[in-house]
Amino acid sequence: MAFGPKINPLYHLGALSFFFFWVVTVSGIYIYIFFETSIDGAYRSVEYLTHTQWYLGGVARSLHRYASDAMVITVLLHLAREFALDRYRGVRWYAWITGVLLLWFLYASGISGYWLVWDRLAQYVALVTTEWFDGLGIFGEPIARNFLNHGALDDRFFSLMSFMHIGIPLFLLLGMWIHILRISGAKTNPPRPIVIGTLLTLTALAFAYPALSQGPADLGTVVSVVQPDWFYLALYPLIDIWSPGMVWALAGIGTLALLLLPWMPRRPEQAAAVVDLANCNGCGRCFADCPYGAVILQPRTDGLPFPSQAQVDPGLCTGCGICVGACPTATPFRRVRDLIPGIDMPALTTRDMRHRILAATAPLVGADRIMVFGCRSGPDLTAMRDQGVAALSLPCIGALPPSFIDFVISRHHADGVLLTGCVAGDCYQRLGVQWTEQRLQGQRDPYLRGRVPRERLATAWVGPADQAKLARELAAFRERLRRLGPYRRGGNPPPAAPAPDPREDRNVTYRVG
Repeated sequence: MAFGPKINPLYHLGALSFFFFWVVTVSGIYIYIFFETSIDGAYRSVEYLTHTQWYLGGVARSLHRYASDAMVITVLLHLAREFALDRYRGVRWYAWITGVLLLWFLYASGISGYWLVWDRLAQYVALVTTEWFDGLGIFGEPIARNFLNHGALDDRFFSLMSFMHIGIPLFLLLGMWIHILRISGAKTNPPRPIVIGTLLTLTALAFAYPALSQGPADLGTVVSVVQPDWFYLALYPLIDIWSPGMVWALAGIGTLALLLLPWMPRRPEQAAAVVDLANCNGCGRCFADCPYGAVILQPRTDGLPFPSQAQVDPGLCTGCGICVGACPTATPFRRVRDLIPGIDMPALTTRDMRHRILAATAPLVGADRIMVFGCRSGPDLTAMRDQGVAALSLPCIGALPPSFIDFVISRHHADGVLLTGCVAGDCYQRLGVQWTEQRLQGQRDPYLRGRVPRERLATAWVGPADQAKLARELAAFRERLRRLGPYRRGGNPPPAAPAPDPREDRNVTYRVG
């Protein structure tokens, strides 16, 4: 891969779209300072910027144009990527629906910009656009006829278009804010290396291939040859070939299909997290770590001496379990029979997690016994299991409390722990891999205790498509553990056959997961 996970543009498409929007905004403000809102002055002022003031105005115009095209590309790639990775169904429908609706605002923002240049391409766009709207049959008189002769337009038209070209992007910006409203910690700024590299690329493109007009508009002639911009004007040849009604039908059906995708077919929902007030002290870690803002803090209602308590909104919860990984009471070292933390997942409770680990590691033999924790959106763990390897699949790797790693190693249930899941920087649940790494490094509570030997811990963020790489990482880790030998805490040899904690409920039926 040419880029590391932190600066891979594919992992920052949404933030790049915001960045391109601001490039368009800043360059547009500069252009507008010199723009004349009149029939005769529009083309002349743009040409002045392009040729006479090429070192500033020409660069600003090119940046305006190329950043607009780039925003279309990143938005469409972001849409396609979220669909390909199945990140649009269930409770994620809100971001998907608002994102699809934003496509129309993005399209309208770009189309209105072509008109203001008032060259032959603008004349073509104006005529075809108005013919397209005339196909709706909602106007008393055809509006396309305003672009068939010189006397039909006046300077007020350009004042109206300037207002639209400023107003529509403002609604687009509002929609972008609404789009990320339910996403906790949404990134709207790309990493600095991407910003610098992208801006330098756009600037170089502006000097090498400056945006140019295609000759002044002339309503006394019919535009027959233009060079369309396929980023925004892909539908315009269809309007020429088909009827306006057919193009409206195509656009409407396409939009409707995209809007209905989150429910076709409906994805089985994971049960939402559940708060147990008797064990919740309102510390706020689950609130801080939830990727979707599904956990909120509210005033205490049960009389316990804590100022707040956690509450889960089932309509926002994806069932990722990251909140459980953040909870300090979700630890296998708790000496209680039921092992109920302050927040837990009904589909895989903390108690069940402990039992499955004990059952899975009990048969392991050898000096290279490994417990593998992975996520359901990551690699398939089934083929990894053998007499020296146990595996447990979680809703997200971020659902694993660090204390379970300590438990496995310090209690000699395995000689090492391997964590795997989505590719770093591209977690299916957004923040699972990032929070896990920070917990391991002691940068985020709850952190992995210092007594855990780091040489007996490995991570492999490879994603579901690279089983071979995971197998290589596992083999290398096993070889490392063989060289280290069995883990001896305090000089005591490990037990011959790791057994469940004697304080555990003996009536539990262990299940291998």
